[in-house]
Amino acid sequence: MDIAATNFPGLMLITPRVFEDSRGYFFESFNLTQFEAAGINTSWVQDNQSKSSYGVIRGLHFQLAPFAQSKLVRVLSGSILDVALDIRRGSPTFGQHYAVELSETNKKQLLIPHGFAHGFSVLSENATVMYKCDNLYKPDAERGIIFNDPELNIDWRIPVEKAIVSAKDKVYPSFAHAEMNFLFP
Repeated sequence: MDIAATNFPGLMLITPRVFEDSRGYFFESFNLTQFEAAGINTSWVQDNQSKSSYGVIRGLHFQLAPFAQSKLVRVLSGSILDVALDIRRGSPTFGQHYAVELSETNKKQLLIPHGFAHGFSVLSENATVMYKCDNLYKPDAERGIIFNDPELNIDWRIPVEKAIVSAKDKVYPSFAHAEMNFLFP
């Protein structure tokens, strides 16, 4: 398993070592010892799974501290563009986003620490996404940022006329007006 730092402090891209043969494949998606060796000391308490069709954009979601959630995101089927937006005031990458394609083919995972808003778009006909969280869902702490904020300039790789966005995600505030309570470090 390769656990690589990105240029965003705390945001890690994980590429498993895949063993393939005529029967299929096998890989470790999580290994406590390897995560701890990479400085990741997270206790996972909740797994979430979603299935979405092409053009769905989910996000940008987060929970306020102290209910923030770190996430370990992977794709079981299909392909997504996974996006993490740094919302930690004082961070060298505050207001910037990191985007990576996660798919059933590349089997990569994105570890998103506290202080990031998260979203994804579905690039394949359908996609099943699974992610671990280190804190439970708390509706009162849930917040978001509008996915198409021009200040953020996120290319979701979905034509505007094909984007499918929930009513809730369409009314989140802009980045400049979003409630955020994260500080770096």
